[in-house]
Amino acid sequence: MKLLPGEGEKIAAYLGIPEAEFFSGMTRLSPDRQWLSLTEKTDGSCIFLTSAEGMAACRIDPVKPTQCRAFPVKWNFPGWEKLCAGAPKEF
Repeated sequence: MKLLPGEGEKIAAYLGIPEAEFFSGMTRLSPDRQWLSLTEKTDGSCIFLTSAEGMAACRIDPVKPTQCRAFPVKWNFPGWEKLCAGAPKEF
């Protein structure tokens, strides 16, 4: 997920870790070198996506990036409904 200016600092504060630790261990530079993104697990899912009682949950929900908050209303991808267990049925 793309990080806008200031979002990484908020996430680091929420997690209670130094900003340098967050940026060096939990972000990556986009291929075009224009922005930072949260790193992903080996399956491609966000490192902050967890499973609680069989439901997907975000570990950083109160401070999650704007791009995450906009999904799936403002952006999505073909077949996202099948990959996102918590997807509303009306999409």
